[in-house]
Amino acid sequence: MDHRFDVTERFAEGAQFIAGSLRGGSSGRTQDVVDPATGETVYSYELAGTADVDAAVEAARQAFPEWGGATPGERSDTLHRFAAALAEDAADLAYAESLNCGKPIKLSNEFDVPGSIDNAAFFAGAARHLEGKAAGEYSADHTSVIRREPLGVVGSIAPWNYPLQMAAWKVLPAIAAGNTIVLKPAEITPFTSLLFAQAAQRAGLPDGVLNIVSGAGRDAGERLVGHPSVAMTSFTGSTAVGKRVAEIATGTVKRLHLELGGKAPFVVFDDADLEAAVHGAAAGSLINTGQDCTAATRAYVQRPLYDAFVSGVADLMATVRLGDPFDPSTDLGPLISHTQRDRVAGFVDRARGYATVVTGGEAPGGELAKGAYYRPTLVAGAAQDSEVVQSEIFGPVLVVLPFDSDDEGIALANDTPYGLAASAWSRDVYRTGRATREINAGCVWVNDHIPIISEMPHGGAKASGFGKDMSAYSFEEYTQVKHVMYDNTAVVRKDWHRTIFGGRP
Repeated sequence: MDHRFDVTERFAEGAQFIAGSLRGGSSGRTQDVVDPATGETVYSYELAGTADVDAAVEAARQAFPEWGGATPGERSDTLHRFAAALAEDAADLAYAESLNCGKPIKLSNEFDVPGSIDNAAFFAGAARHLEGKAAGEYSADHTSVIRREPLGVVGSIAPWNYPLQMAAWKVLPAIAAGNTIVLKPAEITPFTSLLFAQAAQRAGLPDGVLNIVSGAGRDAGERLVGHPSVAMTSFTGSTAVGKRVAEIATGTVKRLHLELGGKAPFVVFDDADLEAAVHGAAAGSLINTGQDCTAATRAYVQRPLYDAFVSGVADLMATVRLGDPFDPSTDLGPLISHTQRDRVAGFVDRARGYATVVTGGEAPGGELAKGAYYRPTLVAGAAQDSEVVQSEIFGPVLVVLPFDSDDEGIALANDTPYGLAASAWSRDVYRTGRATREINAGCVWVNDHIPIISEMPHGGAKASGFGKDMSAYSFEEYTQVKHVMYDNTAVVRKDWHRTIFGGRP
């Protein structure tokens, strides 16, 4: 059932959520939120300024002693209620996500929203399993204990492609571990982060534990990353911006977690199930209109299957239905903005000079011309060192290249600066086993591409960053490991003291 609400009314107080309430920004600059399917402004608000960031950090700092001192069971109970509150808000969350991002409502309903609810349920359980090494006598005269403690205030920055899921990935492990947090969503996609925070408040999360500042990167973002009271920064976005975040974070020597760009290879060996690979490539490259850092972007196909793969993917892409994101039959929505649509088109248009655009490569006309739509596009014949192969396009574009030997296929898969995700397609367990070992990426799927699950980690290598989202492994980012050592002897003069004052009576 189609469920809609007036975002202007829902967020009438403003797009900042600080110390438990919505409020306006103080930057003096207004941000328009545009529906990318129509090009129409659906909401305007005042951006957060540095004063708003300071207020949010202070709220988080004040809330930390109580929340960080709560028992794992108390935090778990709150997160269980949070998961239930998100489930109650599922229709609103799906509508807001599709309105803000242009993604098909079936994607919001079947992927973004249930995935975020499941994340909350997972971390509700994980909050009770923050454990260190068991106590023991690793020295004959001492007992050692490992404590895993929260860091304090976390400052996180999320991107515009998955606003709800990125809010969940940033917030949930942080607060489950006992931290408090200030989240800066992309200023063009604030809706679901604000709904997320309101659901948390309704679930009983204390005011100040979760704060949202909707502001621009150069103002709110840089202030948040460089704030002396912020103990850790978690950033998801482009590699170029990630480098800037790292530069600022080093100024206060804070913990840093970066999930950056990707250029995922899709390696098809000659014994693969061709039909499965064709369908996997089309779906894996077009998910969220290709605006996914793990999307299949480079298909390397062993030569015996290459021609059939190209024609199969082209035929399947031609059947994908572009349309109104709120039409349940729509397969592909618009890109996030006309600017992003033009950026994607620029990559494809430049590639025409050295490669073949097999299908797509254009924006649709008619009613869809008002939105930031771009047809599913397949490019063949590009060289490995070409722009379209090496650079992150972030749109519905798949590049396909042939390879001969297994050695060559794996070498080509590794031949970009990125290392976020990859997939290998084969019926041979030894081939896929080798691919999973030798492809340098944070995730390698076998005979599939894209699925994620709350219990398993997500994060990259090389220029794709470091650290993990989701799973219990994410606690490594959000906790400090402390060693506590107890003397068991009650001896005043220890043997080792003689290194300081040996030979004395």
